[in-house]
Amino acid sequence: MIQFFTIFILLQSLLFASFTGTIIDNKTLNPIVGATISDSKSSVKSDRNGWFHFATDDNTFNIKSDNYETILVKKLALKKKYKMQLKSNGIAVVIPVPSILVQTDTIVDAKTLQPIEGAFVSDSTNTVKSNKNGNFDFSTEEKIFHIKAYGYKALHLKKDSNISKYELEPINVKALYLTFWRASGNSDVMKKIFKIIEETEVNAIVVDIKNEYGSTLYKTSFKQANGYGAHKNRTNRNISRFMKMMKDRGIYTIARIVTFKDEIQASNNPEYAIKNQAGEIWRNHDDMAWVDPYDSRSHAYTIRMAEEAAKVGFDEINFDYIRFPAKSDLVFSKENTQENRIEAIGTFLDSAKNKLRKYGVYISVDTYGNILWTKKGDNNIGQTVTSLAQHADYLAPMLYPSGFASGSFGKENPSSHPFIVIYRSIKHIEKIIDPSRVRPWLQYFKDYSHTRMHYKKHEVTEQVRAAEKMQTNGWMMWSPSSKYHKGYFKANK
Repeated sequence: MIQFFTIFILLQSLLFASFTGTIIDNKTLNPIVGATISDSKSSVKSDRNGWFHFATDDNTFNIKSDNYETILVKKLALKKKYKMQLKSNGIAVVIPVPSILVQTDTIVDAKTLQPIEGAFVSDSTNTVKSNKNGNFDFSTEEKIFHIKAYGYKALHLKKDSNISKYELEPINVKALYLTFWRASGNSDVMKKIFKIIEETEVNAIVVDIKNEYGSTLYKTSFKQANGYGAHKNRTNRNISRFMKMMKDRGIYTIARIVTFKDEIQASNNPEYAIKNQAGEIWRNHDDMAWVDPYDSRSHAYTIRMAEEAAKVGFDEINFDYIRFPAKSDLVFSKENTQENRIEAIGTFLDSAKNKLRKYGVYISVDTYGNILWTKKGDNNIGQTVTSLAQHADYLAPMLYPSGFASGSFGKENPSSHPFIVIYRSIKHIEKIIDPSRVRPWLQYFKDYSHTRMHYKKHEVTEQVRAAEKMQTNGWMMWSPSSKYHKGYFKANK
Protein backbone atom coordinates (compact mmCIF):
# COMPACT_ATOMS: atom_id res chain seq x y z
CA MET A 1 0.00 0.00 0.00
CA ILE A 2 1.37 3.40 -0.98
CA GLN A 3 1.34 6.00 1.76
CA PHE A 4 1.76 9.73 1.62
CA PHE A 5 4.47 11.83 3.10
CA THR A 6 4.86 15.56 3.53
CA ILE A 7 8.02 17.42 2.72
CA PHE A 8 8.54 20.94 3.93
CA ILE A 9 11.07 22.40 1.55
CA LEU A 10 12.96 25.42 2.74
CA LEU A 11 14.43 27.44 -0.09
CA GLN A 12 18.04 27.97 0.78
CA SER A 13 19.70 29.70 -2.14
CA LEU A 14 19.09 29.31 -5.82
CA LEU A 15 22.57 30.57 -6.50
CA PHE A 16 24.19 27.81 -4.48
CA ALA A 17 21.34 25.34 -5.26
CA SER A 18 21.31 24.24 -1.65
CA PHE A 19 18.19 23.01 0.12
CA THR A 20 17.23 22.10 3.65
CA GLY A 21 14.03 20.35 4.65
CA THR A 22 12.20 17.97 6.94
CA ILE A 23 10.34 14.88 5.71
CA ILE A 24 7.41 13.59 7.75
CA ASP A 25 4.61 11.05 7.35
CA ASN A 26 1.49 12.88 6.16
CA LYS A 27 -0.83 11.03 8.52
CA THR A 28 1.19 10.47 11.69
CA LEU A 29 3.39 13.57 11.28
CA ASN A 30 6.32 11.46 12.47
CA PRO A 31 9.71 12.08 10.82
CA ILE A 32 10.78 9.67 8.09
CA VAL A 33 14.27 8.30 8.69
CA GLY A 34 16.45 7.34 5.78
CA ALA A 35 14.44 8.90 2.96
CA THR A 36 16.62 9.36 -0.11
CA ILE A 37 17.05 12.78 -1.69
CA SER A 38 18.82 12.55 -5.03
CA ASP A 39 19.54 14.14 -8.39
CA SER A 40 21.39 12.72 -11.38
CA LYS A 41 24.76 12.85 -9.64
CA SER A 42 24.43 12.45 -5.88
CA SER A 43 22.14 11.59 -3.02
CA VAL A 44 21.73 12.07 0.74
CA LYS A 45 19.45 10.51 3.34
CA SER A 46 17.25 12.16 5.95
CA ASP A 47 18.36 11.80 9.56
CA ARG A 48 16.44 10.51 12.57
CA ASN A 49 14.52 13.78 12.70
CA GLY A 50 13.64 13.61 9.02
CA TRP A 51 16.02 16.47 8.34
CA PHE A 52 18.21 16.76 5.27
CA HIS A 53 20.55 19.19 3.54
CA PHE A 54 21.15 18.74 -0.19
CA ALA A 55 23.00 20.68 -2.88
CA THR A 56 22.28 20.24 -6.56
CA ASP A 57 22.95 21.83 -9.94
CA ASP A 58 20.03 19.98 -11.55
CA ASN A 59 16.69 21.63 -12.13
CA THR A 60 14.88 18.83 -10.30
CA PHE A 61 15.57 16.30 -7.58
CA ASN A 62 13.69 13.29 -6.16
CA ILE A 63 12.62 12.33 -2.68
CA LYS A 64 11.65 8.73 -2.07
CA SER A 65 11.28 6.20 0.70
CA ASP A 66 10.05 2.61 0.88
CA ASN A 67 6.26 2.34 0.83
CA TYR A 68 5.88 6.02 0.02
CA GLU A 69 5.17 7.73 -3.26
CA THR A 70 8.19 9.41 -4.83
CA ILE A 71 8.13 13.20 -5.11
CA LEU A 72 9.75 15.09 -7.96
CA VAL A 73 10.77 18.53 -6.73
CA LYS A 74 11.31 21.33 -9.23
CA LYS A 75 13.95 23.71 -7.94
CA LEU A 76 12.61 26.80 -9.67
CA ALA A 77 9.13 26.18 -8.28
CA LEU A 78 10.57 26.92 -4.84
CA LYS A 79 11.05 30.59 -5.65
CA LYS A 80 7.67 31.30 -4.17
CA LYS A 81 5.03 29.75 -1.98
CA TYR A 82 3.29 26.90 -3.80
CA LYS A 83 1.30 23.71 -3.22
CA MET A 84 2.69 20.26 -3.83
CA GLN A 85 0.20 17.67 -5.02
CA LEU A 86 0.56 13.95 -4.39
CA LYS A 87 -1.70 11.36 -6.00
CA SER A 88 -2.38 7.76 -5.13
CA ASN A 89 -5.28 5.55 -6.17
CA GLY A 90 -7.06 8.56 -7.58
CA ILE A 91 -6.89 10.44 -4.28
CA ALA A 92 -5.27 13.86 -4.35
CA VAL A 93 -3.53 15.19 -1.30
CA VAL A 94 -2.67 18.90 -1.39
CA ILE A 95 0.15 19.89 0.91
CA PRO A 96 1.00 23.57 1.50
CA VAL A 97 4.72 24.23 1.66
CA PRO A 98 5.56 27.15 3.99
CA SER A 99 7.22 30.09 2.31
CA ILE A 100 10.41 29.76 4.30
CA LEU A 101 13.75 31.25 3.43
CA VAL A 102 16.95 29.53 4.41
CA GLN A 103 20.28 31.18 3.78
CA THR A 104 23.60 29.46 3.30
CA ASP A 105 25.31 32.69 2.46
CA THR A 106 28.31 34.74 3.50
CA ILE A 107 28.74 37.72 5.80
CA VAL A 108 31.75 39.90 5.08
CA ASP A 109 33.32 43.17 6.14
CA ALA A 110 32.16 45.84 3.69
CA LYS A 111 35.63 47.40 3.51
CA THR A 112 37.97 44.41 3.47
CA LEU A 113 35.49 41.84 2.10
CA GLN A 114 36.92 39.39 4.63
CA PRO A 115 34.44 36.92 6.21
CA ILE A 116 33.02 37.77 9.61
CA GLU A 117 32.93 34.94 12.12
CA GLY A 118 30.37 34.99 14.92
CA ALA A 119 27.89 37.38 13.30
CA PHE A 120 24.34 37.00 14.59
CA VAL A 121 21.50 36.31 12.15
CA SER A 122 18.06 36.53 13.73
CA ASP A 123 14.35 37.07 13.44
CA SER A 124 11.97 37.48 16.39
CA THR A 125 12.51 33.99 17.78
CA ASN A 126 15.71 32.44 16.46
CA THR A 127 19.36 33.35 16.22
CA VAL A 128 22.25 31.59 14.49
CA LYS A 129 25.93 32.51 14.18
CA SER A 130 28.15 32.64 11.13
CA ASN A 131 31.12 30.27 11.01
CA LYS A 132 34.78 31.10 10.46
CA ASN A 133 34.11 31.48 6.74
CA GLY A 134 31.27 33.91 7.39
CA ASN A 135 28.71 31.30 6.28
CA PHE A 136 25.39 30.65 7.98
CA ASP A 137 22.21 28.58 7.62
CA PHE A 138 19.07 30.34 8.75
CA SER A 139 15.36 29.76 8.22
CA THR A 140 12.54 32.19 8.82
CA GLU A 141 8.87 32.57 7.98
CA GLU A 142 9.03 36.27 8.89
CA LYS A 143 9.28 39.14 6.42
CA ILE A 144 12.36 40.71 8.00
CA PHE A 145 15.56 39.30 9.46
CA HIS A 146 18.65 41.01 10.90
CA ILE A 147 22.40 40.55 10.84
CA LYS A 148 24.62 41.94 13.59
CA ALA A 149 28.27 41.62 14.55
CA TYR A 150 30.33 43.37 17.19
CA GLY A 151 31.90 46.48 15.71
CA TYR A 152 29.48 46.72 12.79
CA LYS A 153 26.23 48.44 11.94
CA ALA A 154 23.30 46.03 11.85
CA LEU A 155 21.68 45.01 8.57
CA HIS A 156 17.89 44.78 8.37
CA LEU A 157 16.79 42.70 5.41
CA LYS A 158 13.67 41.49 3.69
CA LYS A 159 13.33 37.75 3.37
CA ASP A 160 13.23 37.85 -0.42
CA SER A 161 16.29 40.08 -0.79
CA ASN A 162 18.05 37.52 -3.06
CA ILE A 163 21.44 38.50 -1.66
CA SER A 164 24.18 35.91 -1.31
CA LYS A 165 26.90 38.11 0.20
CA TYR A 166 26.02 40.38 3.09
CA GLU A 167 28.37 43.29 3.65
CA LEU A 168 28.43 44.76 7.16
CA GLU A 169 29.70 48.29 7.58
CA PRO A 170 32.30 48.57 10.36
CA ILE A 171 31.78 51.32 12.90
CA ASN A 172 33.81 52.58 15.80
CA VAL A 173 31.15 54.43 17.77
CA LYS A 174 32.16 57.94 18.88
CA ALA A 175 29.14 59.38 20.63
CA LEU A 176 28.07 62.57 22.34
CA TYR A 177 25.43 62.46 25.07
CA LEU A 178 22.38 64.69 24.76
CA THR A 179 20.33 65.32 27.85
CA PHE A 180 16.58 64.87 28.01
CA TRP A 181 16.18 68.63 27.61
CA ARG A 182 18.48 68.99 24.59
CA ALA A 183 17.31 66.19 22.30
CA SER A 184 15.12 68.28 20.08
CA GLY A 185 15.82 68.70 16.40
CA ASN A 186 15.14 72.43 16.70
CA SER A 187 17.44 73.29 19.60
CA ASP A 188 20.57 75.37 19.14
CA VAL A 189 22.53 72.65 20.92
CA MET A 190 21.32 70.08 18.42
CA LYS A 191 22.40 72.27 15.52
CA LYS A 192 25.89 72.54 17.03
CA ILE A 193 26.01 68.77 17.50
CA PHE A 194 25.15 68.28 13.84
CA LYS A 195 28.01 70.59 12.86
CA ILE A 196 30.45 68.66 15.06
CA ILE A 197 29.33 65.37 13.51
CA GLU A 198 29.59 66.80 10.01
CA GLU A 199 33.13 68.09 10.47
CA THR A 200 34.76 65.67 12.95
CA GLU A 201 35.20 62.02 13.83
CA VAL A 202 32.02 62.03 15.98
CA ASN A 203 29.42 59.74 14.40
CA ALA A 204 26.85 58.93 17.07
CA ILE A 205 24.57 60.38 19.74
CA VAL A 206 23.12 59.07 22.99
CA VAL A 207 19.72 60.46 23.99
CA ASP A 208 17.52 59.88 27.03
CA ILE A 209 14.39 57.97 26.11
CA LYS A 210 13.47 57.45 29.77
CA ASN A 211 15.35 59.54 32.30
CA GLU A 212 16.00 59.06 36.02
CA TYR A 213 12.65 60.52 36.97
CA GLY A 214 10.86 58.22 34.56
CA SER A 215 9.88 60.90 32.05
CA THR A 216 9.95 59.96 28.37
CA LEU A 217 11.55 62.02 25.61
CA TYR A 218 8.44 61.73 23.44
CA LYS A 219 4.93 60.36 23.72
CA THR A 220 5.26 56.64 23.14
CA SER A 221 2.49 54.15 22.43
CA PHE A 222 3.05 52.62 25.88
CA LYS A 223 -0.32 53.25 27.51
CA GLN A 224 0.79 52.34 31.03
CA ALA A 225 3.56 54.94 31.05
CA ASN A 226 1.34 57.52 29.39
CA GLY A 227 -1.30 56.83 32.02
CA TYR A 228 1.22 57.81 34.69
CA GLY A 229 1.95 61.04 32.83
CA ALA A 230 5.48 59.99 31.83
CA HIS A 231 5.13 61.94 28.59
CA LYS A 232 3.91 65.22 30.06
CA ASN A 233 7.35 66.82 30.23
CA ARG A 234 8.43 65.49 26.84
CA THR A 235 10.85 67.67 24.93
CA ASN A 236 10.54 66.02 21.55
CA ARG A 237 7.17 66.45 19.83
CA ASN A 238 8.04 64.69 16.60
CA ILE A 239 10.23 61.65 17.12
CA SER A 240 9.76 60.46 13.51
CA ARG A 241 11.17 63.71 12.19
CA PHE A 242 13.99 63.59 14.73
CA MET A 243 14.98 60.05 13.71
CA LYS A 244 14.85 60.93 10.03
CA MET A 245 17.26 63.79 10.68
CA MET A 246 19.63 61.32 12.31
CA LYS A 247 19.35 58.67 9.58
CA ASP A 248 19.73 61.22 6.78
CA ARG A 249 23.06 62.22 8.30
CA GLY A 250 24.20 58.64 8.87
CA ILE A 251 24.27 59.12 12.63
CA TYR A 252 24.37 56.01 14.82
CA THR A 253 21.64 56.40 17.44
CA ILE A 254 21.74 55.11 21.02
CA ALA A 255 18.68 55.21 23.28
CA ARG A 256 19.65 55.61 26.93
CA ILE A 257 17.01 54.09 29.20
CA VAL A 258 17.29 54.42 32.96
CA THR A 259 16.24 51.03 34.25
CA PHE A 260 15.42 50.61 37.94
CA LYS A 261 15.65 54.22 39.11
CA ASP A 262 12.21 55.52 38.18
CA GLU A 263 10.23 57.87 40.40
CA ILE A 264 7.13 57.83 38.18
CA GLN A 265 6.90 54.07 37.93
CA ALA A 266 7.69 53.48 41.61
CA SER A 267 5.24 56.06 42.97
CA ASN A 268 2.48 54.63 40.81
CA ASN A 269 3.30 51.05 41.78
CA PRO A 270 4.21 51.12 45.48
CA GLU A 271 3.69 47.36 45.72
CA TYR A 272 6.94 46.76 43.84
CA ALA A 273 8.87 49.90 44.76
CA ILE A 274 11.96 49.41 46.92
CA LYS A 275 11.10 50.02 50.59
CA ASN A 276 12.97 51.12 53.68
CA GLN A 277 12.84 49.22 56.97
CA ALA A 278 9.69 51.11 57.95
CA GLY A 279 7.89 49.76 54.88
CA GLU A 280 7.81 53.13 53.15
CA ILE A 281 8.97 53.84 49.61
CA TRP A 282 12.68 54.53 49.82
CA ARG A 283 14.13 57.49 47.95
CA ASN A 284 17.79 58.26 47.42
CA HIS A 285 19.73 61.50 47.95
CA ASP A 286 18.03 63.23 44.99
CA ASP A 287 14.61 62.21 46.28
CA MET A 288 13.87 59.63 43.60
CA ALA A 289 12.38 56.20 44.13
CA TRP A 290 13.48 52.91 42.60
CA VAL A 291 11.57 49.83 41.52
CA ASP A 292 12.53 46.38 42.74
CA PRO A 293 14.97 44.66 40.32
CA TYR A 294 13.68 41.29 41.54
CA ASP A 295 10.12 42.00 40.41
CA SER A 296 9.24 40.91 36.87
CA ARG A 297 6.84 43.85 36.54
CA SER A 298 9.72 46.30 36.76
CA HIS A 299 11.47 44.29 34.03
CA ALA A 300 8.46 44.30 31.73
CA TYR A 301 7.96 48.07 32.08
CA THR A 302 11.48 49.03 31.06
CA ILE A 303 11.70 46.43 28.32
CA ARG A 304 8.49 47.76 26.83
CA MET A 305 10.06 51.21 26.86
CA ALA A 306 13.10 49.78 25.08
CA GLU A 307 10.79 48.31 22.44
CA GLU A 308 9.32 51.76 21.89
CA ALA A 309 12.81 53.08 21.13
CA ALA A 310 13.59 50.16 18.84
CA LYS A 311 10.34 50.67 16.92
CA VAL A 312 11.21 54.23 15.94
CA GLY A 313 14.62 53.15 14.65
CA PHE A 314 17.30 53.48 17.34
CA ASP A 315 20.36 51.36 16.57
CA GLU A 316 21.18 50.50 20.16
CA ILE A 317 19.53 50.35 23.56
CA ASN A 318 21.72 51.51 26.43
CA PHE A 319 20.50 50.45 29.88
CA ASP A 320 21.68 52.71 32.69
CA TYR A 321 21.06 52.18 36.42
CA ILE A 322 20.75 48.51 35.59
CA ARG A 323 21.69 47.65 39.15
CA PHE A 324 20.60 47.61 42.74
CA PRO A 325 20.98 50.79 44.83
CA ALA A 326 24.35 51.07 46.52
CA LYS A 327 22.74 51.12 49.96
CA SER A 328 22.13 48.56 52.67
CA ASP A 329 19.05 47.94 54.85
CA LEU A 330 16.57 48.16 51.99
CA VAL A 331 13.62 45.84 51.59
CA PHE A 332 13.12 43.78 48.44
CA SER A 333 10.73 41.06 47.35
CA LYS A 334 13.49 38.47 47.50
CA GLU A 335 16.39 37.70 49.81
CA ASN A 336 19.04 40.21 48.78
CA THR A 337 22.07 37.98 48.27
CA GLN A 338 24.87 38.38 45.75
CA GLU A 339 23.73 35.31 43.84
CA ASN A 340 20.16 36.58 43.65
CA ARG A 341 21.23 40.06 42.58
CA ILE A 342 23.41 38.83 39.73
CA GLU A 343 20.67 36.44 38.63
CA ALA A 344 18.06 39.23 38.63
CA ILE A 345 20.16 41.47 36.38
CA GLY A 346 20.91 38.55 34.07
CA THR A 347 17.23 37.62 33.89
CA PHE A 348 16.33 41.18 32.97
CA LEU A 349 18.90 41.29 30.18
CA ASP A 350 17.88 37.91 28.79
CA SER A 351 14.25 39.02 28.73
CA ALA A 352 15.25 42.26 27.01
CA LYS A 353 17.31 40.37 24.45
CA ASN A 354 14.37 38.08 23.64
CA LYS A 355 11.93 40.96 23.24
CA LEU A 356 14.32 43.15 21.25
CA ARG A 357 15.62 40.41 18.95
CA LYS A 358 12.99 41.14 16.29
CA TYR A 359 14.25 44.73 15.94
CA GLY A 360 17.90 43.89 15.34
CA VAL A 361 19.21 46.39 17.89
CA TYR A 362 22.34 46.14 20.01
CA ILE A 363 22.21 46.16 23.81
CA SER A 364 24.77 47.96 25.97
CA VAL A 365 24.89 48.24 29.75
CA ASP A 366 26.37 50.96 31.95
CA THR A 367 28.47 50.13 34.98
CA TYR A 368 30.46 51.93 37.64
CA GLY A 369 34.12 52.26 36.70
CA ASN A 370 35.26 50.46 39.84
CA ILE A 371 33.39 47.33 38.77
CA LEU A 372 36.29 46.72 36.41
CA TRP A 373 38.62 46.51 39.39
CA THR A 374 36.48 44.44 41.75
CA LYS A 375 38.33 41.20 42.41
CA LYS A 376 35.48 39.40 44.11
CA GLY A 377 31.80 40.05 44.52
CA ASP A 378 29.25 42.35 42.93
CA ASN A 379 29.79 45.46 45.07
CA ASN A 380 26.29 44.75 46.42
CA ILE A 381 24.68 46.07 43.22
CA GLY A 382 24.38 42.93 41.09
CA GLN A 383 27.06 43.81 38.55
CA THR A 384 30.24 41.98 37.61
CA VAL A 385 32.13 42.19 34.34
CA THR A 386 31.80 38.44 33.85
CA SER A 387 28.04 38.32 34.38
CA LEU A 388 27.25 41.36 32.24
CA ALA A 389 29.47 40.14 29.41
CA GLN A 390 27.34 37.00 29.19
CA HIS A 391 24.12 38.91 28.55
CA ALA A 392 24.88 42.17 26.73
CA ASP A 393 26.52 43.09 23.43
CA TYR A 394 28.58 45.95 24.82
CA LEU A 395 29.85 46.94 28.24
CA ALA A 396 29.85 50.71 28.91
CA PRO A 397 31.83 51.41 32.09
CA MET A 398 31.73 54.97 33.42
CA LEU A 399 35.48 55.48 33.55
CA TYR A 400 35.38 59.05 34.74
CA PRO A 401 38.79 59.75 36.30
CA SER A 402 37.07 61.91 38.93
CA GLY A 403 35.18 58.84 40.09
CA PHE A 404 38.30 57.07 41.36
CA ALA A 405 39.55 57.65 44.88
CA SER A 406 42.83 59.32 45.71
CA GLY A 407 45.60 56.73 45.53
CA SER A 408 44.00 54.77 42.71
CA PHE A 409 46.50 53.85 39.99
CA GLY A 410 49.21 55.06 42.38
CA LYS A 411 48.12 58.65 41.82
CA GLU A 412 47.06 61.16 44.43
CA ASN A 413 44.73 62.82 41.92
CA PRO A 414 43.55 60.27 39.32
CA SER A 415 41.63 63.00 37.51
CA SER A 416 44.97 64.53 36.52
CA HIS A 417 45.94 61.29 34.74
CA PRO A 418 43.06 60.51 32.38
CA PHE A 419 45.06 58.29 30.01
CA ILE A 420 46.21 55.99 32.80
CA VAL A 421 42.72 55.64 34.26
CA ILE A 422 41.10 54.65 30.97
CA TYR A 423 43.91 52.51 29.58
CA ARG A 424 44.69 50.49 32.69
CA SER A 425 41.01 49.92 33.54
CA ILE A 426 40.20 48.39 30.18
CA LYS A 427 43.49 46.50 30.09
CA HIS A 428 42.54 44.96 33.42
CA ILE A 429 39.45 43.23 31.99
CA GLU A 430 40.64 42.30 28.49
CA LYS A 431 40.86 38.61 29.42
CA ILE A 432 37.22 38.63 30.53
CA ILE A 433 35.71 40.60 27.67
CA ASP A 434 37.35 41.59 24.42
CA PRO A 435 37.95 45.37 24.27
CA SER A 436 36.02 45.40 20.98
CA ARG A 437 32.93 44.86 23.15
CA VAL A 438 33.81 47.67 25.56
CA ARG A 439 32.78 51.26 24.93
CA PRO A 440 33.61 53.48 27.92
CA TRP A 441 31.84 56.60 29.05
CA LEU A 442 34.43 59.39 29.14
CA GLN A 443 34.49 62.53 31.26
CA TYR A 444 33.58 65.85 29.69
CA PHE A 445 32.99 67.87 32.84
CA LYS A 446 34.88 69.56 35.68
CA ASP A 447 36.68 67.35 38.18
CA TYR A 448 34.45 67.09 41.23
CA SER A 449 36.62 65.15 43.68
CA HIS A 450 40.29 66.10 43.46
CA THR A 451 41.75 69.26 41.94
CA ARG A 452 38.47 70.76 40.66
CA MET A 453 40.23 71.23 37.34
CA HIS A 454 38.23 71.86 34.19
CA TYR A 455 38.43 69.08 31.65
CA LYS A 456 39.65 70.70 28.44
CA LYS A 457 41.10 69.47 25.19
CA HIS A 458 44.14 67.72 26.68
CA GLU A 459 42.12 65.74 29.22
CA VAL A 460 39.45 64.80 26.68
CA THR A 461 41.89 63.72 23.97
CA GLU A 462 43.99 61.72 26.45
CA GLN A 463 40.93 59.67 27.36
CA VAL A 464 40.18 59.08 23.67
CA ARG A 465 43.81 58.12 23.03
CA ALA A 466 43.61 55.47 25.76
CA ALA A 467 40.41 54.00 24.35
CA GLU A 468 41.94 53.90 20.88
CA LYS A 469 45.10 52.25 22.13
CA MET A 470 42.99 49.52 23.75
CA GLN A 471 41.00 49.16 20.50
CA THR A 472 37.64 49.56 22.18
CA ASN A 473 34.36 49.88 20.32
CA GLY A 474 34.80 53.63 20.50
CA TRP A 475 33.64 55.86 23.35
CA MET A 476 30.74 57.96 24.65
CA MET A 477 31.26 61.47 26.02
CA TRP A 478 29.23 62.60 29.02
CA SER A 479 28.60 66.32 29.28
CA PRO A 480 25.80 67.21 31.73
CA SER A 481 25.13 70.35 29.70
CA SER A 482 25.33 68.61 26.29
CA LYS A 483 27.82 71.31 25.24
CA TYR A 484 30.92 70.20 23.36
CA HIS A 485 33.83 71.91 21.60
CA LYS A 486 34.36 70.93 17.99
CA GLY A 487 38.09 71.49 18.32
CA TYR A 488 38.41 68.72 20.92
CA PHE A 489 37.72 66.05 18.29
CA LYS A 490 39.69 64.95 15.23
CA ALA A 491 38.62 66.61 12.03
CA ASN A 492 37.25 64.46 9.23
CA LYS A 493 39.86 63.52 6.67
